[in-house]
Amino acid sequence: MPGPRYLLPTLTVVSAALTAIILGPLLRSGHLLYRDAVSTPRSFLTDTTLGLGGVAARATPQDAVVAAASRVVDGGIVVVVITGAALILAGIGYGRLAERLVPSAGTAGACVAAGLAIWNPYVAERLLQGHWSLLVAYAMLGWIVVAAADIRRGRGDVAPWAHLAVAVAAAGFIPTGSVLAAVMLAVTLIAPLVCARRWADCAGAVGIWLLGALPWLTATVLGSAPSTTGADGFAVFGVRAEPGLGTIGTIAGLGGIWNADAVPASRTIWWATVATLAMLLVVSVGSVWLWKHRSPGSRLIAALAGIALVSAGLVALAAVGPVADGLSALSTHVPGVGLFRDTQKYLALLVPFFAVAAAGAVAGARRWVPAGFVVAAAALLIVAPLPDLTWGVGGSIRPVTYPADWARVSAAVSADHGAVAVWPTGAVRRYAFADGPSLNPLPRMVRAPVTESGLLTVDGVVVDPASGRGAAVDKALTDGGSPSALADLGVGWVVVESDSPPDDLATSATVVFRGDDLTLYRIPGPVADLDASTAARATVLTAHVIWASTILLGLTITAISAVTSRRVARRRTPR
Repeated sequence: MPGPRYLLPTLTVVSAALTAIILGPLLRSGHLLYRDAVSTPRSFLTDTTLGLGGVAARATPQDAVVAAASRVVDGGIVVVVITGAALILAGIGYGRLAERLVPSAGTAGACVAAGLAIWNPYVAERLLQGHWSLLVAYAMLGWIVVAAADIRRGRGDVAPWAHLAVAVAAAGFIPTGSVLAAVMLAVTLIAPLVCARRWADCAGAVGIWLLGALPWLTATVLGSAPSTTGADGFAVFGVRAEPGLGTIGTIAGLGGIWNADAVPASRTIWWATVATLAMLLVVSVGSVWLWKHRSPGSRLIAALAGIALVSAGLVALAAVGPVADGLSALSTHVPGVGLFRDTQKYLALLVPFFAVAAAGAVAGARRWVPAGFVVAAAALLIVAPLPDLTWGVGGSIRPVTYPADWARVSAAVSADHGAVAVWPTGAVRRYAFADGPSLNPLPRMVRAPVTESGLLTVDGVVVDPASGRGAAVDKALTDGGSPSALADLGVGWVVVESDSPPDDLATSATVVFRGDDLTLYRIPGPVADLDASTAARATVLTAHVIWASTILLGLTITAISAVTSRRVARRRTPR
């Protein structure tokens, strides 16, 4: 295998190759419309996009980034590029982490760590659920730990802080990502800094996290969405045991997403046990080697192992019936608790240690066989047991083409005539032109904010009740769609996705467009002061700008530092 000099290029090639095998179908033209993954040709900076609508800011600043980028590039391309970049950066980041903490494993160990980070059930199930943006945060965890290791050395260099700022802010692409980053920061950096009484550095780390979380924190404070959730969230979204593994075995195998339909076929049968045992064999062998060959980096490895064990234990505990019921009840009264209800998301915290342990297995095996054979064997144990991650997770994820009606409705809706309501009500749709259920793409497609009640049901169980203006709009539509009642709620447009519009709407409102798939009604005289205030919008936009500037500044400092380091190295090299 190539030496350390070629580590980054090698990791990049390996990660890009695995990513291409996974995301190959998405390279065709079209847009994602699969469960929570929704992309549109163009999206706009509305109150909904900024997290100021009637539902929690779960996609902040994700939606704003896509909206800004789609002004230049088709939104479908933007989402695919971000998803691909996340997987590639995951491989590089976890590979660098493995090389840093297990240098004796060399580039071979780093490549195996990268392979495990990209090719596992967690990635497969999050892709199938449409959580492409969560993979951005997942990718950043390895980079965060590498930066933390450099900062803990206390050399006074600004580059590690720039690395940390970029990684933490990128992890804040969605709120869950900020929580994952907070855990990694707290254990691998802030706690050691506190023990060393490096208070200024500790404050700097906390400040960086706040900058990374600023968009969704600001939107949560200024938005109108309820800060509590329904009474069954933890019970519904708890980790789900896979065949033959039980809850603990499923967690150890990085699987168990709550939605049984968002699972690779190979994980729904006895093969899940084989696949999990194969991966755990690599991790277990590596763990033993790491224990026997402790080094200066062992404290950080121990911290990662502690994070993995505690996270796995808490996720398992949250799946126990009485505990899940208690946490669900707590989330109805305590703001922010609902952020943790999809507990399987937090299995991402196991991956940094798993990656390092995989490198440890390579380091041990290299004593007996050549590195190439070790990599081949590890790949067989990691990649082969999950064959249906290839090509869009077994062909399940592929682009769709929106019917022409969607573009026509999007062009007809203006931003200065109130909000948009949708009939039938509800966020989840099943379209003839898409495979399976998906979120409604309309909120990301029109210039005006789309009213949403926040109602979420899973298998008939109300996880989040309807609330706010969105609930009132849904009731008005259900009661017949009176134009005057809708106007009083600030609604200026109604998009009907069926052949059965509400009676009053059909007889009293003006039809702006009627097609085979959609009908657009214009409501006269909508009340104009029911949306978010100008001050709230300006504040949230400023938070987004600060967040983006943190990433850009960090990347700039990183680039300058890299160029400077190369020049210094050349001067020191004898001629």
